[in-house]
Amino acid sequence: MRSSKKKYIVSGSAGVKAQIQFADQKQEFNKRPTKIGRRSLSRSISQSSTDSYSSAASYTDSSDDETSPRDKQQKNSKGSSDFCVKNIKQAEFGRREIEIAEQEMPALMALRKRAQGEKPLAGAKIVGCTHITAQTAVLMETLGALGAQCRWAACNIYSTLNEVAAALAESGFPVFAWKGESEDDFWWCIDRCVNVEGWQPNMILDDGGDLTHWIYKKYPNMFKKIKGIVEESVTGVHRLYQLSKAGKLCVPAMNVNDSVTKQKFDNLYCCRESILDGLKRTTDMMFGGKQVVVCGYGEVGKGCCAALKAMGSIVYVTEIDPICALQACMDGFRLVKLNEVIRQVDIVITCTGNKNVVTREHLDRMKNSCIVCNMGHSNTEIDVASLRTPELTWERVRSQVDHVIWPDGKRIVLLAEGRLLNLSCSTVPTFVLSITATTQALALIELYNAPEGRYKQDVYLLPKKMDEYVASLHLPTFDAHLTELTDEQAKYLGLNKNGPFKPNYYRY
Repeated sequence: MRSSKKKYIVSGSAGVKAQIQFADQKQEFNKRPTKIGRRSLSRSISQSSTDSYSSAASYTDSSDDETSPRDKQQKNSKGSSDFCVKNIKQAEFGRREIEIAEQEMPALMALRKRAQGEKPLAGAKIVGCTHITAQTAVLMETLGALGAQCRWAACNIYSTLNEVAAALAESGFPVFAWKGESEDDFWWCIDRCVNVEGWQPNMILDDGGDLTHWIYKKYPNMFKKIKGIVEESVTGVHRLYQLSKAGKLCVPAMNVNDSVTKQKFDNLYCCRESILDGLKRTTDMMFGGKQVVVCGYGEVGKGCCAALKAMGSIVYVTEIDPICALQACMDGFRLVKLNEVIRQVDIVITCTGNKNVVTREHLDRMKNSCIVCNMGHSNTEIDVASLRTPELTWERVRSQVDHVIWPDGKRIVLLAEGRLLNLSCSTVPTFVLSITATTQALALIELYNAPEGRYKQDVYLLPKKMDEYVASLHLPTFDAHLTELTDEQAKYLGLNKNGPFKPNYYRY
């Protein structure tokens, strides 16, 4: 496989070398860049999921032409052009992927069947910004079957499945996303979803908070008319709590990230399987005997550590929370500071949701061929921007894999430019995503249909009863049979026979 080497420079001829656009260099959103210059847009609104300074074109499917979808004139079979995807002709392949995903998403399909006649989302106009995958497509089509109108953009520039986006566009969903968007493309797609004449969204489904903050900053009057926000990531939830604390959150929001069905299933079980998939696909490495440091021992960290330990890796953990730290110790992992092991480990994995967890100082001290990747939502955990300097050489090895080479010949292997590894470089288990997607759908239904006054302008957790309902919808897949309480037992425990079975303070 051929590799290309290039030096990153701070300035240069745009026609010869890509000019690095740093975050403090402002660019007006409505100033349309040229094809060559379409690299980045000012990060004046929020710390988004798109902090990248390299061209994304090289990450797109090599079988596609390099013309930007924004410069193409495409229509679906119904004559609609209200979408922007890589290639609408891929719709048939995407439809097959969606049909396969439906088989592993029983709860959403059951919800679609049960509630289709009632149309609980009739009149809902949902604008969404999530990973656009086959699983998301099943969610979107379920929302449509329940009566909602949807417009969608991607929350990550590398995770979109082009054929799935094409299938959704062919089905009539206004989708604006393709794999390998530039940062400018990312914000343009979000704006196309939101800024539509005669269409006022009343619900937001977000993953990371970029869509919410875009509407909040650019369209404040539109934001005030939103009936509810559903957010599924730790990054986006953090932003919502910041708005709430500052008294600027003028609509109710549902924190799906901290729901039991998201934390204990998506974050844990999904990452336990997908971390190995992402590392294997990108590096072909063997895990046995490798030394790995996992930064963060929340549910994502727990899943990553369990998988790597099972494969024979020697796993270290870094953690700021003494409770999570004690859990790591009791699970058999050695708790360390990153500085203590950075010179010896073979793999560094971040999953904290924080920023600058791995700094340039850490990167300088890593051993030759150390693999660096991120399993958190946002790409702020690894200081990738500090590697864009003249003395370092970047070598593209394969899609989503870069060698960053130091003057003395040392190199590190950087995956997905510090973005979310599993969704950028591999796939994730459909069944687990069914749990999260069903939770999102129910949260949207709850907020949209809630009587006035039930939810104030604040951030709420999903009701426990709803968590239990989501779990119950997935049990038939395993031919599982729940034990039912007798009247006497229910009275003894002080419970309703139909739940909820645990108080809100219970920690699963």
